[in-house]
Amino acid sequence: MTITHLVTHSGGFHADELLSSVILTRLFPEAVLVRTRDAAMTAPGEGKIIYDVGRDYDAAAQIFDHHQRPNPLREDEQPYSSFGLIWKHYGHDYLRAMAVPEADLDYIHHGFDKGFVLPIDLMDNGAMNPSVAGPLAGLTLPVLLETLKPVFDSRGDDADDQAFAAALPVARAFIEASINGKAAKRRAEAMVTAAIEAAGASPILELPMGMPFRSAVEKVGADHMLFVVHPRGDDWALTTIRKSGDTFESRADLPEAWAGLTDAALEAASGVKGAKFCHNGRFIAVAATREAVLKMAELAVTAAG
Repeated sequence: MTITHLVTHSGGFHADELLSSVILTRLFPEAVLVRTRDAAMTAPGEGKIIYDVGRDYDAAAQIFDHHQRPNPLREDEQPYSSFGLIWKHYGHDYLRAMAVPEADLDYIHHGFDKGFVLPIDLMDNGAMNPSVAGPLAGLTLPVLLETLKPVFDSRGDDADDQAFAAALPVARAFIEASINGKAAKRRAEAMVTAAIEAAGASPILELPMGMPFRSAVEKVGADHMLFVVHPRGDDWALTTIRKSGDTFESRADLPEAWAGLTDAALEAASGVKGAKFCHNGRFIAVAATREAVLKMAELAVTAAG
């Protein structure tokens, strides 16, 4: 069936139908996006996908609302918003449209659902209190997207539609960046795993470039790894490995005597010719050459022992 219309509600908008529109307009670029409350238009029909309006969820009829009772729930009883429903049924096709390798589709689909889609679903349904974000509550994605709505005293006849159209590429950028990042991590995992095998028992992991590495280190159980080195433009970087994704605490810090030093002062403190910089937080250092950064890494291992 050819999709000719993507139908959602008119008026003010929320993150769920805005993000749903990102998915659907990528898959059906020739379809007309219609924002309306007209009952005839929001009823299922040939060539239409209806979402966040219509008081029904029927994938066969291509209507994806979540405001009715009973509302659609995930297997774990958490509620869907229209975004979750659209992602459930069209997410794999969207990932294919973004050229995600077929072998990675399920992994990235699941990860994006749990880390990106589900929080949108929960907040839209009032199942998550924004206060859980603490001081960052005003900077969550749903809140930021809703700041793109017209202010109360700037409302012409088409103000909401114009704001929705302007917000769509912003929402698209967030979705695409998240998915591209997840796809890149999958590519990096293979490279990091190979580098871990090459390093053997060494606590120093050398990579061919800067890339996400912690997840691969954890996945293969490389608990002996303490530091990572890689080229960084004309220089070489030495970084620590965080204990987990929930903390900034490292498995081992760089030597305290290096903290905050640069150039000659760092060369003197470390005894390494070519040492250029060490962050005051002792989680990254920079050297001019591979030989220099590897020497710094070896000294850091000794200091951590």
